[in-house]
Amino acid sequence: MARVVVEAEVKPTEEEEKVRKAIEAIVEPKELQREERGGRKFLVATSDLRGLARLHSLLRAERILDAARGALKGGVYEGGIIVYLHKQAAYVGKVSFVSGDHESPLGAIRLSIETRSPHAVIDCLAPPTSRGRPLWDRRMEECEG
Repeated sequence: MARVVVEAEVKPTEEEEKVRKAIEAIVEPKELQREERGGRKFLVATSDLRGLARLHSLLRAERILDAARGALKGGVYEGGIIVYLHKQAAYVGKVSFVSGDHESPLGAIRLSIETRSPHAVIDCLAPPTSRGRPLWDRRMEECEG
């Protein structure tokens, strides 16, 4: 079974509630907690694949399936997928993929999908398109990971 972990650092100049809002604009966490690591504060959300339903919808609403597919494929590793999202864009309900913390002034949101079938998850989240339309479309509840 797949596991989704989303984390973002709460910088000293940020309000924790705004970082929480940014995370929750992208995913529907089953659990969200604050963690302290090395004197830094993080919010960490966990879920299963169903928690990605918001991201699934946003990718379609923003018409960025091809860009998302490329970013997700670039984040594939043996145990799943890791991508980074622009925290300020997420706060306003937009999806913007970045290559890491350095591209987002307040740090990025790290989205990790732990799965044995990363390409199946990508096909569900961001299927291939033809003329801007998905070749197929499945809800996150139908995805296997």
